[in-house]
Amino acid sequence: MKKGLIFTLVSCAAAIMLSASAYAEDVTLNALFMKQAGYSEEDVTAMTQAFTESTGIQVNPTFVAYEELAPKILTSASSGGYDVILGDCIWPAQFAKAGLVLDVTDRVEALDVDDIYQGALDATRYEGRYYGMPWLNDVKYMFVNMELLKQAGIEEIPTTWDMLIEDAKAVKEQGICEYPIAACYAQAECLICDYTCIAGAFGGAFVDENNNPTLNSEENVAALDFMASTLSDGLCNPKSLEMIEDDVLSTFAAGNAVFAINWTYQYAAMNDESQSSVAGQGEIIPIPGTDKAASATVNGGMPLMITAGCQHPDEAWEYMEFLASKEMQAEYCANALPIWKSLYTDEGVIEKAGAEVVAASQTQFEFIVNRPMVPYYNELSTSMQSEIQRVLLGELSAQEALDGLQELALELAES
Repeated sequence: MKKGLIFTLVSCAAAIMLSASAYAEDVTLNALFMKQAGYSEEDVTAMTQAFTESTGIQVNPTFVAYEELAPKILTSASSGGYDVILGDCIWPAQFAKAGLVLDVTDRVEALDVDDIYQGALDATRYEGRYYGMPWLNDVKYMFVNMELLKQAGIEEIPTTWDMLIEDAKAVKEQGICEYPIAACYAQAECLICDYTCIAGAFGGAFVDENNNPTLNSEENVAALDFMASTLSDGLCNPKSLEMIEDDVLSTFAAGNAVFAINWTYQYAAMNDESQSSVAGQGEIIPIPGTDKAASATVNGGMPLMITAGCQHPDEAWEYMEFLASKEMQAEYCANALPIWKSLYTDEGVIEKAGAEVVAASQTQFEFIVNRPMVPYYNELSTSMQSEIQRVLLGELSAQEALDGLQELALELAES
């Protein structure tokens, strides 16, 4: 009787496993990613292929520019057009409040969260709940062309913005580089990212600890005045007002900038001789600070999320967890650093990502500033992009622009 029961249980278990396997092979997921920065399209495609080979689950990845991500998500999340989406760290609040993505708190808390960097975790959280799998762990750094600095007789890497400005003036005055600074000042989210870095270094923040708007603080005004002065003084490339991250990279890689703030991916690209004329000349360092803060950077963490319309949430989570696994993140770390703390002492990771990148990250991760994680952020950011550009163009004072934005933020917070 016992043998018969055991045989029956084993047969049932085998049948269930076969059924699950067959079911998995019938499942196809649609996933949405971005083209620029972070993991390359080739990396994500390779990871996805490995997942399919391992599980039998088919995944159709789609890649779009960052600016297209949110519109596509907002129009397709409820219908299930995409099952898995890559989102910015500023979106979980809006998406969660609108019911566009699934709450995956239990799944995330089952992970080894103590081994995950706080910035990556913050990128998935809203009001104490998790709405995605931490995946892209990124912040902005300062990139410096040391060869051009040395031509100006400068050997020391700048650790403050005052030092950087003096170095930029010296390089310009000696005719080594017409516009030493390249920045992401296009009317897009990249502008807010750069402003977050500089405002943080000046001691500013856009909201307080209770998410109350503080846009027109003295520190934020000083930071925006500083940004405008680098343009009016001819130190920052005027084309920066049209540049996004890839434009800053190409400008730096062509040898037409000494200083540039950008995401981790610039390190590998600027040292790739097939796309850079300054390979071996650039260094990655923490963003300079002031007497208010030793440094500051912006959280560029991007989680993978499951849409509310997804018909296969278990398989979607399995895919997300696979992409974020230590094995995948250790293999594909040349353009994006892992979310896992324990991988930063892994010799393979250090070799692939670059010892300089890993070393810089250990300092820069200590000075992460989050953009406001509030449901109305996208609307606020759109207005900030427009008004900050007006200041950089000399059409409006920093105080006037930030006073108006503060009023708008208060209205949005109350609505």
